[in-house]
Amino acid sequence: MKKIKWTQKHLLGLKDLTAQEITIILDTAKSFVEISERAIKKVPTLRGKTICNFFFEPSTRTRASFEIAEKRLSADTLNIAGASSSLVKGESVKDMARNIEALKVDMIVIRHSSSGIPHQLSHYVNASIINAGDGINEHPTQALLDMFTMREKKGTIKGLNVSLIGDILHSRVVRSNIWGLTKLGAQVTVCGPRTLIPAGIEQLGVRVTNNVIEAVEGADAIMLLRIQRERQDEIFFPTIREYSRTFQVNSQVLKNAKKNVIIMHPGPINRGVELADDIADSAYSVILNQVTNGIAVRMAVLYLLSGVKQEEGAAK
Repeated sequence: MKKIKWTQKHLLGLKDLTAQEITIILDTAKSFVEISERAIKKVPTLRGKTICNFFFEPSTRTRASFEIAEKRLSADTLNIAGASSSLVKGESVKDMARNIEALKVDMIVIRHSSSGIPHQLSHYVNASIINAGDGINEHPTQALLDMFTMREKKGTIKGLNVSLIGDILHSRVVRSNIWGLTKLGAQVTVCGPRTLIPAGIEQLGVRVTNNVIEAVEGADAIMLLRIQRERQDEIFFPTIREYSRTFQVNSQVLKNAKKNVIIMHPGPINRGVELADDIADSAYSVILNQVTNGIAVRMAVLYLLSGVKQEEGAAK
């Protein structure tokens, strides 16, 4: 069987990637896991490369994960926060990106509140663009680390029943996961209040339910999503207490799930709202595994986009 090589210059989303390309990233990430277990957690793979982390929205896990991934690959890093950038002086994103590229950076990791910004930047600059979350559109590296964790715990993605429960309407994580999981052969169910389910989402090949018990039945993996109040300009349900009473995953709800189900969350968790405290910290939870796996996945993405010859080996 002919080995498929990586040819993409950017990682803008999973919508436009093939199943084979997604698998290449996951397989490459597996080779990077071992580096984080070494006494000296560093390889020279990206020595001489410069990567700019350009974050216009608050971030803990994603930003820290990218920074650690870059340093473990020996890349030089430049960190810019939107609040401290020239954008507050009226400079356009296009001009700022071109000025950053004039510093001869090789890759730009960008998070922005507006959907489509990474795609626009990919037309303005020669550097490789990595989408670290754009509006309510996509968050590809989060979905990749989610899938990596599922494959690690379940052995395969194909044939898994995965339920995504919560604020489906405003979640970029949901969109990337739907694209990735369905391409790799998983059956995906989305669940939440009717007001937080996008119209026509069934056309993406997912099952829709407004009943949390129905959503967890037969699930191999359950991913909880917080209510993204920062993206909501209207009221979608009566109260947080009412939402929690109807859609929270707790021990009572999990009685209807498979015995070996795994509980996931992209973070941050709103404990006691979408997920009960005891379940977040239970043996079902792989939430901290997701955080750890994010480093290997982002190392893989940086490596593949860097243009380093793949035959040289990823984790030397």
